[in-house]
Amino acid sequence: MTAITTTESLHERVGPEKLVRASELLRASAHPQRLDILDALSQHARLCNRELEGILGIEQAILSQHLTLMRDKGLLTCEKEGKYTYWSLKRTEFMNIVSCLENCCEQL
Repeated sequence: MTAITTTESLHERVGPEKLVRASELLRASAHPQRLDILDALSQHARLCNRELEGILGIEQAILSQHLTLMRDKGLLTCEKEGKYTYWSLKRTEFMNIVSCLENCCEQL
């Protein structure tokens, strides 16, 4: 009989507060169009709503809802310049998760 060794759980390794925050960020990005938005913004320093609409083919009203949600949850930042709002990634490290997801999708 082999002895079962105990290891630290993810909860113990990361800490409860960071784990809750990571869960919130994952929930905020858990939609195919939101992942597309994050990917598009990772390839450009910043994009305005019109540019995102053109790249992704997402209707303006739906795009605004996704952008607002991700801004409110801390994934994106925005700045107004004249009549345009430019969006960029606030948490570039989150793209590591998107990259892992892309690699996992190859096996689905």
